[in-house]
Amino acid sequence: MSKWWSCGSNQESNSIFRSEVMSLVQMYLQPEAAYDTIAALGEVGCVQFRDLNAKINAQQRKFIGEVRRCDELERRIRYVTAELNKEGHKVLDLMDDFPPAPQPREIIDLELHLEKTETEILELAANNVNLQTSYLELSEMIQVLERTDQFFSDQESHNFDLNKMGTHRDPEKSNGHLGFVAGVISREREYAFERMLWRISRGNVFVRRCDVDVALTDPKTGNVLHKSVFVVFFQGDQLQARIRKVCTGFHAHMYPCPSSHSERQEMVKNVRTRLEDLQVIINQTSDHRTCVLQAALKQLPTWSAMVKKMKGIYHTLNLFNVDLGSKCLIGEGWVPKRELELVEVALAAGSASVGSTVPSFINVLDTKKEPPTHFRTNKFTRGFQNLIDAYGIAGYREVNPGLYTCITFPFLFAVMFGDMGHGTILFLLGLWMVIDEKRLSKKRGGEIWNIFFAGRYIIMLMGLFAMYTGFHYNDIFSKSINVFGTRWVNVYNRTTVLTNPTLQLNPSVATRGVYPMGIDPIWQSASNKIIFLNTYKMKLSIIFGVLHMVFGVCMSVENFVFFKKYAYIILQFVPQVLFLLLMFGYMCFMMFYKWVKYSPTTDVEADTPGCAPSVLIMFIDMVLFKTETALPGCDVNMFPIQKNLEMIFLVVALLCIPWILLGKPLYIKYQRRNRPAGPVEEVDEIVEKIEVTTGKEIIITEVAEAHESGGHSEEDDEPMSEIWIHQAIHTIEYILSTISHTASYLRLWALSLAHAQLSEVLWTMVLAMGLQMNGYVGAIGLFFIFAVWEFFTIAIMVMMEGLSAFLHTLRLHWVEFMSKFYVGNGYPFTPFSFKDILIVVEDD
Repeated sequence: MSKWWSCGSNQESNSIFRSEVMSLVQMYLQPEAAYDTIAALGEVGCVQFRDLNAKINAQQRKFIGEVRRCDELERRIRYVTAELNKEGHKVLDLMDDFPPAPQPREIIDLELHLEKTETEILELAANNVNLQTSYLELSEMIQVLERTDQFFSDQESHNFDLNKMGTHRDPEKSNGHLGFVAGVISREREYAFERMLWRISRGNVFVRRCDVDVALTDPKTGNVLHKSVFVVFFQGDQLQARIRKVCTGFHAHMYPCPSSHSERQEMVKNVRTRLEDLQVIINQTSDHRTCVLQAALKQLPTWSAMVKKMKGIYHTLNLFNVDLGSKCLIGEGWVPKRELELVEVALAAGSASVGSTVPSFINVLDTKKEPPTHFRTNKFTRGFQNLIDAYGIAGYREVNPGLYTCITFPFLFAVMFGDMGHGTILFLLGLWMVIDEKRLSKKRGGEIWNIFFAGRYIIMLMGLFAMYTGFHYNDIFSKSINVFGTRWVNVYNRTTVLTNPTLQLNPSVATRGVYPMGIDPIWQSASNKIIFLNTYKMKLSIIFGVLHMVFGVCMSVENFVFFKKYAYIILQFVPQVLFLLLMFGYMCFMMFYKWVKYSPTTDVEADTPGCAPSVLIMFIDMVLFKTETALPGCDVNMFPIQKNLEMIFLVVALLCIPWILLGKPLYIKYQRRNRPAGPVEEVDEIVEKIEVTTGKEIIITEVAEAHESGGHSEEDDEPMSEIWIHQAIHTIEYILSTISHTASYLRLWALSLAHAQLSEVLWTMVLAMGLQMNGYVGAIGLFFIFAVWEFFTIAIMVMMEGLSAFLHTLRLHWVEFMSKFYVGNGYPFTPFSFKDILIVVEDD
């Protein structure tokens, strides 16, 4: 048998049960209509194009120049967006009303506009940096002039008359008089600066410094600068030259500073005047920059969407082959069969928009290539399908567990999270997101919020099912509710009750039938409550686990029937389900039989609860061929033929192991031996002409290749030695996993018990403190204690415990359930769609 995926198959499905029937189409586009045709297909979003130029370098493709042109436009848009973000302007995203794909001639105007805007912003930014640099230098000069007042006295000023400007006097003309250098240096360098001055002068300099309290900003980076004003006093021309070199090496800014107080005040006035004039120019430049950015802000989302659409079109056209002889573009792509008509309409619209005389057409091909997997989901099923896809994309037309996960996932979660109170909180959270989803869908709350919002229906169902299981557990914030009244009766008198701290009720005389639904509320005050719930929930977890696994094994029959592998039903499904049912299905049956057989009201001593054997011990004895001794008056077996039946079940279960191991490889070997040498394939060509509303005629050629009805066998090209090895691994994995997976479902019991106990601890250790307080102080204390209890309830019981139960439920589906039938070796259907391109970019 060979691998064929029939595009002409009649097995179509409108549900999420199986993926869409896909068709591989080959389309021929005229060069003048190619751009408009791909634009129309991008709006429809139903074609996943294949790369026919995989062996060609990306730089050698036909439309690489146009793609680079779009990259340059995107770079300019990103630059303008970054400048807007610096100014605090938020660029609004287009949610629904996206502009159409622009024509190539329209992009010229956009290029000129963006180039002009970018150039203007760059010039304004460069001017602003220069102005801010000048402003910073003048600010530092004022700090030097003002801070050095404390460094000079009248006598010192007289000594500096011959060298009034300190640093800026020519060292050759200073005549050896005492001089000084004043400037500004970064605080983190001032200590190293002083040490260097000390070394080069051998201690013959005097340094005075003072921190600058005014906040200074770096014009280029915008970082806050922390600087200090310094004055270095020295004597000698050579020393002055060395000091100036050290200042330059430490990036210290040196400024002229007169020694006379009056001259410094005069210089300060002049610098302040220059600062005021410079500030006016800076404000005018900032206002002009704001106007330019505001003008671009309104049109920037539209420009971004247009450029992304255009880039997507040219990127898709680069996947096409260019037929130089026929002067047309040839491409291939996967299309859902039911959407072929939409592709035909898009091709006709593209040809009509440019007035092409030669129509575009498509061929529907039959191929050996495996199609992509595409499930049609809605708002409700999309979240559950994402959980399945996270494990692995289903193979083409493979049965999809996402359909059943919509119910089994919240139910198994609720078994572990069974509490009416916590379930109500979770349900209300999900219900709020569902009801207000139109407003919340426009909210940008980060990655965590997007995950929660995408799973809003999952959260709502998990809360609803948790309320259901919490009702059966009779558990609401670790307390019980008396719905149907207790079925236990107090048979003791008042004196006995008051004088005994604990009393035991005999179920044979102290009960009035069976509680209608759930657990009797009297167990809330029983001292053996933990023991009872422990046994009850542990047995429930085993029963639910076996049912879940049996359902998973039964799902494999759907794949065998659909792919016409009927022999595998006998060779794989039957021994697997027999092994599971004869071992662990029998154990679950004995649990139910034990509940029915043993009763405290019976007159037969062997059927009293005291004679009831342990199902787990009985199962272990069955596997080990052991027989336990019964108590006096009790029977070892629950029914007469139990040991004989267990022996038969165990023998048949052991025979299933070689059945699974040998059946499939021997069948494949037999098939290969009797396979014909070369099957004859008949090829029929059906030509259809479909006339669409535009008046254009689209020619569709469907090539249908006849093939054997046996479907595909994955082992066709695999050597027999590999098949034997794989089957041995599969057999060992299934047999061992049947045991380990059954034990894995005990997490339902463990987490349910832990959740209930943690909730009870939170009530008794926190809220009960406030409930025991009296008077006005108790009311005030209860208010604050309730706030603490509510915080821990939401943070720990709902959020942390809910996340833990969610992860354990996810594991039960991925490993214990889906491993029985799900391969997950497919790849997703990712059509060329403008909406997906724009939404993905916005989310990123």
